[in-house]
Amino acid sequence: MIDRTLFNSDHEAFRDAFRKFCDKEIAPFHAQWEEQGYVDRAVWNKAGDNGFLCMTMPEAYGGSGADKLYSVVQMEELARGGYSGIGYSLHSEIVAPYILHYGTEAQKQKYLPQLASGVMVGAIAMSEPAAGSDLQGVKTTAIRQADGSYLLNGSKTFITNGWHADLVIVVAKTNPAAGAKGTSLLLVERGMTGFETGKRLKKLGLKAQDTSELFFTDVKVPADNLLGGPAHENRGFICLMEQLPWERLQIAITAVASAQAAIDWTLAYVKERKVFGQAVANFQNTRYKLAELQTEVQVARVFIDKCAELVAQDKLDTATASMAKYWTTDLQCKVMDECVQLFGGYGYMWEYPITRAYADARVQRIYGGTNEIMKEVISRAMGLAGK
Repeated sequence: MIDRTLFNSDHEAFRDAFRKFCDKEIAPFHAQWEEQGYVDRAVWNKAGDNGFLCMTMPEAYGGSGADKLYSVVQMEELARGGYSGIGYSLHSEIVAPYILHYGTEAQKQKYLPQLASGVMVGAIAMSEPAAGSDLQGVKTTAIRQADGSYLLNGSKTFITNGWHADLVIVVAKTNPAAGAKGTSLLLVERGMTGFETGKRLKKLGLKAQDTSELFFTDVKVPADNLLGGPAHENRGFICLMEQLPWERLQIAITAVASAQAAIDWTLAYVKERKVFGQAVANFQNTRYKLAELQTEVQVARVFIDKCAELVAQDKLDTATASMAKYWTTDLQCKVMDECVQLFGGYGYMWEYPITRAYADARVQRIYGGTNEIMKEVISRAMGLAGK
């Protein structure tokens, strides 16, 4: 196998520390969290206490000033263990960066330390019942009032961390007549009158992840809660497009790490499981199938490691991130399907991690922009345009 050169000794020391945290604070409880439909809030507080949230935020705002590779390690370790209920990456590497990159100084001072400590859990509300991957089709509105505040109305769905969220970045139209050019981002806090968290959604997989509906009915959002202040009014769509490459690469990172974990589980299983008097691993079909899967995952890992290098240099473009997201999530689903087959009947039993990983994998091809949308983005970057 090709040695990875992406990480240094400090990254690997962090990997060891975070793995120990997972073994102690997540692994013993994750099955229970799947049953109840959400992780306990304590796991957020403990992560904050240990400095595992918002690590890439500057120290002045409660972070560690770490490079993004520490977050990559964290994503890989959560995927390795199948801990799909933990929403740290969205909180730390999607919500917090929006505030860091676009927020006013007052907004950074107010929210980033609370996100880093785990006192606040963050979410971002893009998807709507009728819009899906089409961010230009957002119907939620935030109309400026005479006193400078915004009156927010609309609903969101499929919101990760939505049930626990204390702070939600809401994508809304502040100038509905302008289409995408009239989109803004608002910082909405739990407890604002008219903001309600809907039911936790029952999903095929990711059962411990508190995915929810959110409802906004005449929510009066103070002018100070427009992300970035007046200078960023109606610039929300641009901000979203600037941040989507990193979001999509995070999905790809998880896809590759999850696929490798599935191969590892399957390899251990087929060595132990006996059929017709011999280990399943002894059959040519088993050996060749695992060889094929490992080859494809190795290819994917080299590509994703290169993309991670580009992120660290702020050079990852939208088309390349879209390639990474679509190809690795397609591969993830293929690996899960083949590995379930090698497990036989036990691959259909929920007690086995491969079964849960199979269910968790399917949404990867949908969120962050469907893989069909990814192909559209790639084709446009190639100079191809549909009607």
